[in-house]
Amino acid sequence: MLTLGTAGTIYLAVEPQDGRKGIDGLAGVVTATLGRDPASGDLFVFKNRRGDRLKILAWAGDGFALYLRRLERGTFAFPSAAGTELAVTPAQLAMILGGLDPSRARSRKRYTRAESSPIPRTEGGPRA
Repeated sequence: MLTLGTAGTIYLAVEPQDGRKGIDGLAGVVTATLGRDPASGDLFVFKNRRGDRLKILAWAGDGFALYLRRLERGTFAFPSAAGTELAVTPAQLAMILGGLDPSRARSRKRYTRAESSPIPRTEGGPRA
């Protein structure tokens, strides 16, 4: 099984791209349209106009990798967004690749730690 190492963020390009574009063409879209660095370690996901093909551009540390997924029937469900890109989680990308619509999925309540409230510290350091 092929795994994508995601040290950074996963960005979906909202607008469909020409399916004939390769690494250089998609890296140009990342720079010109999305305003991001294609060699940043983030993943960039593109779909074609019909929505039956999906490409993922990734920086592999020493060069680019381009992954292509083609459906024989059906389309990928891309969420819509107001801007040119949309950041998604690895779980949402897995849902898109697996044929699920992430916009219709409901997230269950989970604990999230508030960023603005640090762990309280006691005077004098830790107790023994």
